[in-house]
Amino acid sequence: MMIQDIIVQVVSDEARAMYNGGLAGLTFWSPNVNVFRDPRWGRGQETPGEDPVVAGKYAASYVRGLQGNNGFRLKVAACCKHYTAYDLDNWNGMDRFHFNARVSKQDLEDTYNVPFKSCVVEGKVASVMCSYNQVNGKPTCADPYLLKNTIRGEWRLNGYIVSDCDSVGVLYENQHYTATPEEAAAATIRAGLDLDCGPFLAIHTENAVKGGLLNEEDVNMALANTITVQMRLGLFDGEPSAQPFGKLGPRDVCTPAHQQLALQAAHQGIVLLQNRGRTLPLSRTHRTVAVIGPNADVTETMIGNYAGVACGYTTPLQGISRYAKTIHQSGCIDVACNGKQQFGMAEAAASQADATVLVMGLDQSIEAEFRDRQELLLPGYQQELISRVAMASRGPTILVLMNGGPVDVLFAKNDPRIGAILWAGYPGQAGGPAIADVLFGTANPGGKLPMTWYPQDYLAKVPMTDMGMRADPSRGYPGRTYRFYKGPVVFPFGHGMSYTTFAHTLVQAPQEVAVPFTSLHALQNATSPSNSIRVSHANCEPLVLGVHIDVKNTGDMDGTHTLLVFSSPPQGKWSANKQLIGFEKVHVLAGIQKTSQDCHSCV
Repeated sequence: MMIQDIIVQVVSDEARAMYNGGLAGLTFWSPNVNVFRDPRWGRGQETPGEDPVVAGKYAASYVRGLQGNNGFRLKVAACCKHYTAYDLDNWNGMDRFHFNARVSKQDLEDTYNVPFKSCVVEGKVASVMCSYNQVNGKPTCADPYLLKNTIRGEWRLNGYIVSDCDSVGVLYENQHYTATPEEAAAATIRAGLDLDCGPFLAIHTENAVKGGLLNEEDVNMALANTITVQMRLGLFDGEPSAQPFGKLGPRDVCTPAHQQLALQAAHQGIVLLQNRGRTLPLSRTHRTVAVIGPNADVTETMIGNYAGVACGYTTPLQGISRYAKTIHQSGCIDVACNGKQQFGMAEAAASQADATVLVMGLDQSIEAEFRDRQELLLPGYQQELISRVAMASRGPTILVLMNGGPVDVLFAKNDPRIGAILWAGYPGQAGGPAIADVLFGTANPGGKLPMTWYPQDYLAKVPMTDMGMRADPSRGYPGRTYRFYKGPVVFPFGHGMSYTTFAHTLVQAPQEVAVPFTSLHALQNATSPSNSIRVSHANCEPLVLGVHIDVKNTGDMDGTHTLLVFSSPPQGKWSANKQLIGFEKVHVLAGIQKTSQDCHSCV
């Protein structure tokens, strides 16, 4: 069982325990599975990254773990959001309440909708949330093609569709999609919306029915979809204590095992971006460590956004203090780093220590909901602080980055005085000891980047409002994500180093893969070549490709390695440069070889 599955099961255990104690509900608006299309998006930190296959696998796994995968009975009701093509909050005067995402059918099908389909078809999610924005001129919460035809019809959702908060009011008041509020209520319910987060439908639905804009049968169907999920949660089964999960209580929250799991998760999430001359891991001879930076001694910053109350926090400074004597200087008052007044003290600390760890990056004041970034550089004078401290440091200098979205740190990557770079993301309550364990080699990093880290000048070529995934050389548009962008990067998607080394050997792979079609026939018209065929439907169920790869740990330290399997199209085809089709994480002891399992994918 993967650690993500265990994490989500623990989340649902604690959720039910809190519910049984009267401190929580049972519908959780999670996960956020929007593809991380643009590096400026303030909410990209919530998502599983830029690849639709990864996002889809993550989505289905997350939902199954949260809901309990117990057939009819739900432990907790998950909600996949925000459907669809939603990844702009507030950029250059355009906000999510007014944005019309112009999306091609191909991008909708092979990028934006992929994780949501996985949520419904594979995860059997209890609900899907429609987003604020419009897609091709229609609000998503009032589009019958997106809701009734696709989610409930094609994907066969067994649950309800809910609006983002006040979305129905937004499409009437902000987008002026309908002339009256009653028309807005009728349009959304007829399109397939079952539940409104907010008062709009409660106020206007009755008059919509009385005015003949909406049938009572449509309202009854929406009620049935929501009440069915309530039944599956056991809300009509009496006291919580008498229900299947009724024994969960305070003793099941913040247990030692759960706190240890938080540490393991943080270990696995850390990505070693660079390790010049094997700077890391630090040895115990580094008895004094200067810990510098605005994120060096933070608590809430480590849990990012949309998080519950942590059991407790151990900061990076506290974690490193378990291994060595520390000299702490923040260098900047906060991550905005608008002044240089403390730079001298930071340089002095670095000059006195055996090693220097700079803990820099972002927080929710820089990237958050309704707060998209304008640039990819570190804020304020952070870059100057890093360079000056590295120059003053007596020992090796390590840069630790705490941020959700990518940052352009080419200056640090190219600075020979900066020996190693770690990305910790927002590592959670145990982020401090996890960072320290990686720095000193107690834990071997095995994380991989879930998104491309672009250089700053990429942004000048890509308006955030342009939803196109594919490059368009005729207008200087470079494309998005590793699948379609071929330009320079700071660090690529899937990048991540280890303290050990791995060798791959392809043991078995098919020469050809047959995809069954339900029907096909030759095209016999003047505009098509005589040897063309028309495919009406491909039976694209998951295929076992039969790919087996030996992975040998050729180093002297046990390590975890993630195998990424990509497909590449023939040259000149209007498709992805390459596409991830499978991945598997394997833990391999030093000197040992393991064989990966079959790669499952639809090709």
